[in-house]
Amino acid sequence: MNTDGYVIGLAYMTIPQVIMILIALFLAYLSVVKKYEPLLLLPLAFGIILGNIPVAGMSAYDDGGLLNFMYHGILYVIYPPLIFLCIGTMTDFGSLIASPKNALIGLGGQLGIFVTLFGAYFLGKLFVPYIPGFEGFSINEAASIAIIGSSDGPTAIYTASCLAPDLLPTIAIAAFSYMALVPFIQPPIMRMLTTPKERIIVMPSARKVTQKQKIIFPIVVTLVTLLFVPAAGALIGMLMLGNLLRESRVTERYISTLQNGLLNILTLVVAVCIGASATADRFLTPTTLIIVFLGLIAFTFGTIGGILIAKLLCKLTGGKVNPLIGNSGVSAMPMAARISQKLGREYNPNNHLLMHAMGPIVSSTIGSAIIAGIFIALFGGG
Repeated sequence: MNTDGYVIGLAYMTIPQVIMILIALFLAYLSVVKKYEPLLLLPLAFGIILGNIPVAGMSAYDDGGLLNFMYHGILYVIYPPLIFLCIGTMTDFGSLIASPKNALIGLGGQLGIFVTLFGAYFLGKLFVPYIPGFEGFSINEAASIAIIGSSDGPTAIYTASCLAPDLLPTIAIAAFSYMALVPFIQPPIMRMLTTPKERIIVMPSARKVTQKQKIIFPIVVTLVTLLFVPAAGALIGMLMLGNLLRESRVTERYISTLQNGLLNILTLVVAVCIGASATADRFLTPTTLIIVFLGLIAFTFGTIGGILIAKLLCKLTGGKVNPLIGNSGVSAMPMAARISQKLGREYNPNNHLLMHAMGPIVSSTIGSAIIAGIFIALFGGG
């Protein structure tokens, strides 16, 4: 409907766009009423509404529109590394430095990435005959989907931006959604894979880590990572720069800005842009359902991998590692560690697993960023 140049968007509204708005309202309900990741889900939900209103020019793909300009910060992989810079200022690597063996749990947490990589690439082809227009996932698309298993939103966005921009909205929303569902997905797996005897293990206090060690750590990690996996430089470099600023204790003004103002702005902008990119024509497809399913597989196997490595360490150390910290092999920081703490206290009130669980989480954050860099280097031309 167009009267003297005045366009009414309602006249162009389609059923799929209405469905997307209903999905957005559901996400808004989860964030406001249920308080599931409100800092992410609420602006993401509103972005979906903006992006699916016809004629308004507010989707991430409307050239010259506000959100189109903002979305370029994602496409040009600017926002995710900046978020990592902010996260670095909030991260204490002390628990990892004090107990390096816990890095193996973070390594085990990457199992979900590799299970999903092969699942998306090979099993995805099984759906080809049954879904019109679906041709399976290319290896770079499969790699992007697999990074959902990192349980790290910025890493998933960064990888998808580099390897599969067309799948970015679905991958990002799946990653954020599963991060919000950590308290529901992980505990049943943790209970299933651990024994009552293992759950009551009280872990010994970690050794004290010096400030000198904390300053050396980000410098060494940066040098080693960038020399061997240059493609991971943007994420690891910014993460370690933020951590060095934190541990140096001489940049309080930077720390205050990065931890609060800049991180909040980046989170808001990224969430709104991802929502505005989830337009009905791109999101409401059979491919989306497959990606959401594969994301669940990635997250589940990541949790399983971390717990299995924690159980192995429990055996090798003579019962000094509580396998309940294995869920923190995925880098859902700090929620996974809180779940370790909660379940540990549930079975033994004397258990204090929070700081022990932070070691696997931060090692998983580093590990998933390095894996993302390897995927980008290997499959970037796919």
